[in-house]
Amino acid sequence: MMYEVLVTLEECQKTLALGGDRGTAQLVAVAILELRIKLNRIEDSELKALCDAVLRDVKASERPHDRKRHEGQRGRAPALLKLVK
Repeated sequence: MMYEVLVTLEECQKTLALGGDRGTAQLVAVAILELRIKLNRIEDSELKALCDAVLRDVKASERPHDRKRHEGQRGRAPALLKLVK
C-alpha cells in the first residue's frame, strides 16, 4: 500500500512542477523523501552521515570566488541541506 502512495505522490509532484508550482512541488518532494526513508528503513544516524559527507564535499569544492558568485544571485550563500532532529 505504501508503494502506491509513493507512486501517487511522485505523480502529484511531477504535475505540480510542470504546472509551475515549484514551492508546492518541493514540499511534496520532501514528503516523498520521508516516505522513502521509512520504506527503506534508513536510520537517523545513516541519514546524518550522508548529510555530513555531502556537506564536507560541498565545503571542499567551494572556492572563494564561487561563493561570491552565488551570493550575488540572491544576496545570500547557497542553501545547504541540514539534518535537524
